[in-house]
Amino acid sequence: MTDAGLESRGVSPRFARSTTEDLIPVVERARNERDETPPAAGKVWLVGAGPGDAGLLTVKGLRALEAADVIVADRLGARAVLDGLAADGVHLRAEVVDVGKRPGHHAVPQDAINALLVQLAQDGKAVVRLKGGDPYVFGRGGEELAACQDAGISVEVVPGITSAISVPAIAGIPLTHRGVATAFTVATGHDQIRDLGGGRDHTVVLLMGVGTLAHSAIILARGERGADCPVAVVEDGYGARQRVTVGTLATIAHQAAERGIRSPAVVVVGDVVRLSPYAPAALQYAPSSLLDDQDAWHPSLYDPLAPERTRKAPAQ
Repeated sequence: MTDAGLESRGVSPRFARSTTEDLIPVVERARNERDETPPAAGKVWLVGAGPGDAGLLTVKGLRALEAADVIVADRLGARAVLDGLAADGVHLRAEVVDVGKRPGHHAVPQDAINALLVQLAQDGKAVVRLKGGDPYVFGRGGEELAACQDAGISVEVVPGITSAISVPAIAGIPLTHRGVATAFTVATGHDQIRDLGGGRDHTVVLLMGVGTLAHSAIILARGERGADCPVAVVEDGYGARQRVTVGTLATIAHQAAERGIRSPAVVVVGDVVRLSPYAPAALQYAPSSLLDDQDAWHPSLYDPLAPERTRKAPAQ
C-alpha cells in the first residue's frame, strides 16, 4: 500500500512496517513529549482482534482502540481489522506500530515488544496491543501481561475470537456436534502431537500447521483415528484467498502439495469434517443420520462462504 493509501486509512506510513531499530524513535519521541513533572502512568490493553474480520472484533476491543494513543499491531488478523475499520469509516487517532511476524521471520523480538509496551505506558500513553485471534491462544499474551505487571503497569485483557474456532466455522465445521464429537484439542503444528489421545470423535485443530502437515498426518493416522480419518485445511479464513481442502489423513499431504496450500491455515482432523459442505459426497454424513427431524437445518445443506446462504451444497 502506498503512503497516501496508509494516510487515508489513518495510519502513519512510518509505523506501517517496523523493525527493532524503527521502534527507538517511538520511545524517544514519547520521552521528549514529557512535561517537567512525570506523566501519569498509562495503561495497556491486550486486545484480541479475532480472525481478521472487523465485524468479529468485540465492542470492548473497539472502545479500547478508539481510546488508544498507540496501537502495537500484529500482522495477521490485527492489520486486517484495522483496514476493515478504516474501510467502514471508523477513524482511529492512534499511531500504529507494526510488530507483525510472518513464518520464519520475526521483525521485532518478543522481548522488544514487551519493553515497548512498558515504556509507552510509563510515558503516559494509552496503549493497545492488538493481537490476532485471542491473546491467550498461542498469542504470547501471558508473557506480555507478566511484563506489564512486573513493571507496575495497569493492564487489561480483552478476549478475541480465536481462529481455532472461527475459521472451521466458516467452512461449516462445528468442532463438537451431538453424536459426532464431544471434545476438541487445539495445538500447533510445532507441538508434539504423538501423545494426543482419542479417536475421530475427539476433534484436533492444528494452528500454524501447514509446514508440518505431512508429519502430523502420519502421526495421527497411526493412532485410533486411522488413515481414513477426515481432514480439512481452511486457508486464509476471512481473507481474500479463503479456500477449503478436504481429504483424509492418508491423502491430505498430497492434496496440499498439489493445490499449493499456504499459511495461514487451520487444519481440522476428525469426523466433524464430514459435516462440511466442502466434504466430498463419499465423506459426508447424510442429514437424516444425525437429526431427529429430517426437515431440520443441517450444515451440509448450505454454503457458509456464499453471500446468500442456500440449501444447495457447493461444489468442491
